[in-house]
Amino acid sequence: MSGGVKAGWVCALAVSGLMLGGASAQAADLGGDCCSDLEERVAELEATTARKGNRKVSLTISGWVNEAAFFWDDGTEQNVYIGTNSLEQSRFKFAGDAKIDKDWSAGYTLEVGVAGAASSSFSQTSTGSSTSLTLRKSSWFLKSKTYGKLTVGLDGTSTYHLLDDADGANTRNYSDAEAARVALGAFGLRSNGAAVGGLTWGNIMAGYNNGTPGQDGRRNIIKYDSPEFKGFVASASWGEDDLWDTSLSYKGEIQDFKLVARIGYGESTDPAATNCTGPTSGFKCTWWGAAGTVMHAPTGLYLYGGYGEQTIDSLAPGFDKSSTTFFLQPGIERKWHPIGKTTIFGEYRKDDSGALFASNGATNSLGSDLTFWAGGVVQNIEAAAMDLYVIYRHSEGDFVNSGGTNVSLDDFDMVITGARIQF
Repeated sequence: MSGGVKAGWVCALAVSGLMLGGASAQAADLGGDCCSDLEERVAELEATTARKGNRKVSLTISGWVNEAAFFWDDGTEQNVYIGTNSLEQSRFKFAGDAKIDKDWSAGYTLEVGVAGAASSSFSQTSTGSSTSLTLRKSSWFLKSKTYGKLTVGLDGTSTYHLLDDADGANTRNYSDAEAARVALGAFGLRSNGAAVGGLTWGNIMAGYNNGTPGQDGRRNIIKYDSPEFKGFVASASWGEDDLWDTSLSYKGEIQDFKLVARIGYGESTDPAATNCTGPTSGFKCTWWGAAGTVMHAPTGLYLYGGYGEQTIDSLAPGFDKSSTTFFLQPGIERKWHPIGKTTIFGEYRKDDSGALFASNGATNSLGSDLTFWAGGVVQNIEAAAMDLYVIYRHSEGDFVNSGGTNVSLDDFDMVITGARIQF
């Protein structure tokens, strides 16, 4: 039914009601623009309403824009880049579901990442890759309140963001477990001011997903999530060729304390899907991690921390097969003023990476010992669904090159300041 027809019916019903109302209705002055005003208003509503293919499946459009300024100093060169914060890049998502009966529903997720200049590609010689769109998720699901949820398609595995999603503070999108690695982008290593063999910080950091041992990413999978039981949710997924993982999550409160915790384990025999560097013959990579947050609700004081480990079992004897990360983030999160909560935090991360190889088989590193420090403030603005943040990051350490020589690295410092606004 067109906007004009709808408005006409509304106007006709209004006039009829007034006529039936007697003398008081006769005294009312509707004005000559009744129907035209209604038609204009209906047209406005139709123009701002998201269209959907049918009336049975809902459609929700959401997402955010996350842009920032990155001030960096590698000990020799300093600069400022502007771009999309790759830790939680800008994106838009189409999601929906349809109720089948009282217990069952079906739905979908289609999520696309957007980057003007991705901070993950920043380097001493590049201000970031050109504008790009990335398909992040494309999946459907069947869900039962009694039996749980089955997801099929491109989506997060059971250990996806295993360590990150255990962050119970408003640092989750700005300084989670992966943040130290993601902030380093594609910046090259320097030692005493000189470039180190064309290697980047990422070349000497291990991790199935974003250089962070202990967790996974988005894959083409089949995943099952159990119904929530007293705060616990179990999950298992399988996909690619071949990969499987499982996890257990908890979210709840005990007296004055809010708790979030996750633990999981995974295996992969597909080096291409895993992005683990190592020999492809007889390849096997395993990982596990555990993390959690304890927050004292009355004061807002909290501690977030975790541990992750990755092992490339198929490495030849003599190579260090395991890589680990350990991190702690103490902080306080309180609403000191009406605009929203303020989160103030410090952070420490320690990485001990094993042998790492390039895709062509060349040795990038026989091992590395890296330390990361950070601190910052995140200010929420409730009325605008917006967060403002400023974060300082420091990276230091050393690694063993292919010749067995220990190389001491120049420190790398960065200040990130920006905002994420949701829609």
